[in-house]
Amino acid sequence: MTAQPCEETLQTTPWNLISWTLGAMCLLLMATLGMLLNYCSDCCSCQEKWIGYRCNCYFFSTKGKSWEESRAACASQNSTLLQLESRDELGFVNSLQYYYWIGLSYSDVHGAWLWEDGSTLSSDLFSFSPTPNPESCILYKSSRDVLNENCFKIHRYICKQQLI
Repeated sequence: MTAQPCEETLQTTPWNLISWTLGAMCLLLMATLGMLLNYCSDCCSCQEKWIGYRCNCYFFSTKGKSWEESRAACASQNSTLLQLESRDELGFVNSLQYYYWIGLSYSDVHGAWLWEDGSTLSSDLFSFSPTPNPESCILYKSSRDVLNENCFKIHRYICKQQLI
């Protein structure tokens, strides 16, 4: 008997083509996923005792300070008192046990509530209308639990550090 070359091994079947195509796509997707995971870990690496969420870092103090002292404490950590961008920004926190200073205070000069960066409070961010007082700052517990308080009182505070 003479051995005959198998012609099936030399031919490209549709299944071989599909297998190679799927394999190449799988490798491409794995490489893309690796790059995305590396990017996210770089942008969300926070220092010890800070919590990372959506490429920002948050620090919840355990010691109380006045609003101005809290602001200075955040600045010393290369951050600012919390400025909320949306109602669900702190969605990763189920409920806060304490009230915390955030970066919102009343400006008598402007006659408005201003964030630390000078921007005004969005009317749809909180559902409250605090009485304007030149010595008032805002305490935050949740989007539905916000108080205005004399800025010289002692409370905990939340710092925010934007990483991107």
